[in-house]
Amino acid sequence: MIKVNEYFGGNVKSMAINAGDYKATVGVMLPGEYEFGTSTEERMLVTEGQIEAMLPGETQWNAYKAGQDFHVPANVKFQVRIKMDTSYICYYK
Repeated sequence: MIKVNEYFGGNVKSMAINAGDYKATVGVMLPGEYEFGTSTEERMLVTEGQIEAMLPGETQWNAYKAGQDFHVPANVKFQVRIKMDTSYICYYK
């Protein structure tokens, strides 16, 4: 089943798939700053563009380019800065 999500006035959109143990979203983000919350552990893979992330416990922004990923623990909030149209895949545990 495919579920379409839209956040921040349409600046972030994703399509989710839930196939048993496999859960993921494929999405796009337009330039801006956003805060997300997690309910499960997530692995974000940048497919095009760049995500600058401020992850829990960190004190500086880290940039992740196409082909790079980062992990976010469950039940936390994290911030991202997007400076160019960016696409990603988010894998959930």
